[in-house]
Amino acid sequence: MKLLKWLYPGMLVKRWIFITTIGVVFISMGFAIMISEQMARNKTFASGVILVGILFVITGMKRMVKSFVTVFLPEEGSRLVDRVYAKRILERGPRVVALGGGHGLSTLLHGLKEYTTNITAIVTVADDGGSSGRLREEFDILPPGDIRNCLVALADAEDLMQRLFQFRFSEGKDLKGHSFGNLFITAMTRVTGDFEQAVKESSKVLSVRGNVVPSTTDKVVLVAEHKDGSQTEGESKIPQSLSPIRKMYIRPEACVPTKEAVDAIRKADVIVIGPGSLYTSLVPNLLIKGIAAEIFRSKAQKVFVCNAMTQHGETDGYRVSDHLRALIDHAGKGIVKHVIVNGGSVPEEILSKYAREYAYPVVLDSENVKKLGCDIIKSDIVSTEGYVRHNPTRLVRLILNLVANED
Repeated sequence: MKLLKWLYPGMLVKRWIFITTIGVVFISMGFAIMISEQMARNKTFASGVILVGILFVITGMKRMVKSFVTVFLPEEGSRLVDRVYAKRILERGPRVVALGGGHGLSTLLHGLKEYTTNITAIVTVADDGGSSGRLREEFDILPPGDIRNCLVALADAEDLMQRLFQFRFSEGKDLKGHSFGNLFITAMTRVTGDFEQAVKESSKVLSVRGNVVPSTTDKVVLVAEHKDGSQTEGESKIPQSLSPIRKMYIRPEACVPTKEAVDAIRKADVIVIGPGSLYTSLVPNLLIKGIAAEIFRSKAQKVFVCNAMTQHGETDGYRVSDHLRALIDHAGKGIVKHVIVNGGSVPEEILSKYAREYAYPVVLDSENVKKLGCDIIKSDIVSTEGYVRHNPTRLVRLILNLVANED
């Protein structure tokens, strides 16, 4: 019988069951003595027996719990309180949907997981460069790179597992340039036969707080139409064009969103678009048939997090209103209600480094933003330690305040 396995040698449970049983016996004996006819004469002795029994029970139960914890959370018994907190407290947090891709979305998710586990990251699958592009072409799967970054950002696993998923091979003819996480998701796709299922299984490995879902499971190709009339096909090639972007398209145009993405949008308390590359990370999600329509129907707070710096090849010379207008042109007016912009300063030495890459601070043109029907939330939300990056904690607090104020 399976119950007898608890009594096998080496289980580190028998002794504590035995001690707990002795404790229960002592407590029973103590009460039996107290209610006997000789209660007055043996009251002190009975109390002592009960006290000893209680100590035995507490010791046995405590040791048994510790034995179980060390099995299910090896070498992490001290983190049990964190696991309970994440499960019981964070699961009551607001339902947040974040759309995007690249490092911008990862930064947002890194901050969100400290406040709620009701997170759904809807990730673009248009990437065709680097490791993701090679795997996409060789194995005919969706690109795993942005998915991997989001999984790691939401991971509750130990630091070693996170670093393992982000490890990139620097040697080997076929391995060079690939990250372990991309290869893992590719292998899991082959094992399960389904990319979405592979992402779910990878989420379990990393103990992800929330869900990461592709915006579509169709193999899409991103196409940019430029102002000079030319077209560029392929996400990785679009920023290389010298002509400004007029319009974005995806092929096939009739691709459909994943059910998980649609359900998450319908249940959301707040929907966040950005930060991230405007035309190659944010807009592609809105081009998936049905996603923009679901966002319009949603009663959630709708927020756009504008990039702090322009991006050469995509948003050269763009102000905040230009970013907004691009979203509106591809999805429709009202796609977002609030715009979060950086109000903090950037050191001159950092600005000089970005200027060498033709990137400059995004200018806030308040009047034009208001004409587009959006409220402006301006705050110091960037960190400038070597690079200009959104500070995840400050950014998330602004977003969640919108939900709190609505209530």
